[in-house]
Amino acid sequence: MSLLLAPRTRLSLLVLLLAAAGACVLLYEPQRLLSEGWPPGLPVGAAVLLFAAAYGLCTAAFVPRPLLNLAAGAVFGTQSGLVAAVGGTVLGAGIAFGLGRILGQEALRPYLRGRWLEAADGQLSRHGFRSMLAVRIFPGIPFAAANYCAAVSRCGWAPFLLATALGTVPNTAAYVIAGASASSPGSPAFLASFGFITVSGVVAAAVAWRKRHRFAPPAPRERAPQHPPVVTAASHGP
Repeated sequence: MSLLLAPRTRLSLLVLLLAAAGACVLLYEPQRLLSEGWPPGLPVGAAVLLFAAAYGLCTAAFVPRPLLNLAAGAVFGTQSGLVAAVGGTVLGAGIAFGLGRILGQEALRPYLRGRWLEAADGQLSRHGFRSMLAVRIFPGIPFAAANYCAAVSRCGWAPFLLATALGTVPNTAAYVIAGASASSPGSPAFLASFGFITVSGVVAAAVAWRKRHRFAPPAPRERAPQHPPVVTAASHGP
């Protein structure tokens, strides 16, 4: 295998790409382009597709999804904003998953040590769709971290993308509705979306607290004290 295709070389390239993406986000703030500077007279369908493409690139560059979802609702309203946000979410997840699978999987899999990492890898490898659906529905695990963890595991493309598309709808819809109704914060739509976001966060925290024992390191077993063997005198005949 050539040096260019070596796992560690590909992993180094992935780290450089992610660092460059993060630096571009800090310098140029591309998330602002999602709500500003749209060409006048652009058809709604084309604008939604352009927004979804920019959304996907921004999520791959670690722009927080809640900000992008709020922008989608503010720009397009609830229905078109939800389509743009979900499409961008799937696109961004696919970009991150592909980068992690191609550039990082072979180099990182030998380092999967520890009970927590092995359990997460086993769940994603054996039950990819079910595990990713749970991760997407219940907030708490960062979006980018879930993408790259799934990429390092043996989770397939189809279960990963399908679970992402379905699991992100409820939380994404809540943020999009909040962005669409942000001009009237006392409206029922805004209050309902804000309440859903709050409740889902509390439920996710409660579930993580209840399941924490599954990933806790096992308690060391106490060894039974060893006693010296008892030597009995053998009886001898006369």
